[in-house]
Amino acid sequence: MDYDYYLERFRKSAAQIDKKMLNEKHLKIHVGITLDSVVLKLYKTTWANDKTDPINDKTRIFFAIWVNDKTLQQNKLFYNIHALKLRELKGYSITSRAFADNFREAFLKLEQNWENVSLEFGPLTLMEGWKHFNNENLEKIIVKLVTNFSNIAYLIDNTLKKFELTKK
Repeated sequence: MDYDYYLERFRKSAAQIDKKMLNEKHLKIHVGITLDSVVLKLYKTTWANDKTDPINDKTRIFFAIWVNDKTLQQNKLFYNIHALKLRELKGYSITSRAFADNFREAFLKLEQNWENVSLEFGPLTLMEGWKHFNNENLEKIIVKLVTNFSNIAYLIDNTLKKFELTKK
């Protein structure tokens, strides 16, 4: 896989995303390489314990879009939402399974907006799907997936609220 080529394509996609929308929804973007994949991640600092490095925090929630050697052979762009070590998320009392179940119940009402999506995963992967792409439409598809996620990010916030510890 030509990492530099796909990093550039993912960065171009990130540059096309509406910055005002991201700011209004408190979403941040990261483009890089993770587990032999070129990835774009969307996240909120409130979805992690380490506010200075939420991308690498062991406890965090994020949306990812990625390609790697295997996905490129199929001309597929994969996406998912990960929820990692939520039991340790400060300010909340969460079991991963309960969080996943609550999120998925709300997500089902919006599932039709996501192609080839599945919820049939353990609690660390809230949902995962893929889209076919070709070289001409890669950036367009990435921007569309980011926009779709920005429209459902509130589901994560709403689910987190259900597990919030009460302040005394």
